[in-house]
Amino acid sequence: MLVSDATIVVVGAGQSGLSAGYHLKRRGFVSALTDPAGARTFVILDAAPAPGGAWRNRWESLRMATVNGIFDLPGFPKPPLDPAEASRTAVPRYFAAFEQATDLPIVRPVQVTAVRPADGGGLIVETDRGTYATAAIINATGTWDNPVRPHYPGQETFAGLQLHTRDYVSAQQLAGRRVAVVGGGISGLQLLEEISRVAKTFWYTRREPVFRAGEFDPEVGREVIAKVTADVEAGRPTGSVVSYTDLAWTPYALAAKARGALERRPMFTAIEPYGVREADGSFTSVDTILWATGFKAALTHLDPLGLRTPGGGIRMVGTQVAADPRVHLIGFGPSQSTVGANRAGRDAVATLIRYLSRGGGEAAAGSRGQLPARAGELPV
Repeated sequence: MLVSDATIVVVGAGQSGLSAGYHLKRRGFVSALTDPAGARTFVILDAAPAPGGAWRNRWESLRMATVNGIFDLPGFPKPPLDPAEASRTAVPRYFAAFEQATDLPIVRPVQVTAVRPADGGGLIVETDRGTYATAAIINATGTWDNPVRPHYPGQETFAGLQLHTRDYVSAQQLAGRRVAVVGGGISGLQLLEEISRVAKTFWYTRREPVFRAGEFDPEVGREVIAKVTADVEAGRPTGSVVSYTDLAWTPYALAAKARGALERRPMFTAIEPYGVREADGSFTSVDTILWATGFKAALTHLDPLGLRTPGGGIRMVGTQVAADPRVHLIGFGPSQSTVGANRAGRDAVATLIRYLSRGGGEAAAGSRGQLPARAGELPV
């Protein structure tokens, strides 16, 4: 069932998707929901039932004082935030206020299941609530819906509790237990520190964690962005944040160290019903395994477009997929930070305006898939 057509479909309403929507509206695009006959239309499809993106699902104890800085949404400075408030309530409230102020055309909850080439050009966006025809998409689906879940021999025999960061709520659910925390990233370290207050913890990582000395250097940040950009431009899969930045001696890292929780063990070789088999062959009894093993970009709905390189990455030029000018990925690669997401939304819109003004997507979304000639006069 064809629900609607739109010149541009934005998939996802987290920080990057909201940024894209803001810049589309600012550049003259109108809602495909209320003005479907408009020459330049757009719609935002969001899988969540309410505003906030992945922030809605963060664990309860992640407070605003702990999170890395949240950059303002475009044109909408955030109000003062209580450092003691849970990020899962503070950030969604800010996002909801932005949505109300900007009146963006957001449809939720709607799950995009596949994006396919349309006959003669453009794209078909299939969802659990019907199908959209469009000239181009801006994909802003983030990573939350694609957790990395490693597999080890015997994992299915484990008699205890296994959960991923995505499932974690608070340390109290693990109080008094023997917990193997797996993962050397920022989230793994945060969870290790707080769980170690109420439970016996064992920390496992594939590589020896590296902690950088001193305060964060902006020059290091620029170097990291350059490395990530080089990877996506070459079509290589990107690594975790920590693989580019190393770990910092944050207050929670220092607290974990003082508690003796930062005694890293090499990865176990197998999982048994009541514990894990260590690299040296010994056995450690645990009743919980927390997989703080990160996330990958949630892009399976784009698989019908065949965008991946043989190595599994997606080669990019800016926000545009190099192999398909109809597809832009934001909140991806170097634009995963909140400030990067804002810029990526703006850049994707500017690039798509140029593409459409040259006739790109003219066979999509009926006669409205192509911007009229005056679109080429819009400032870029």
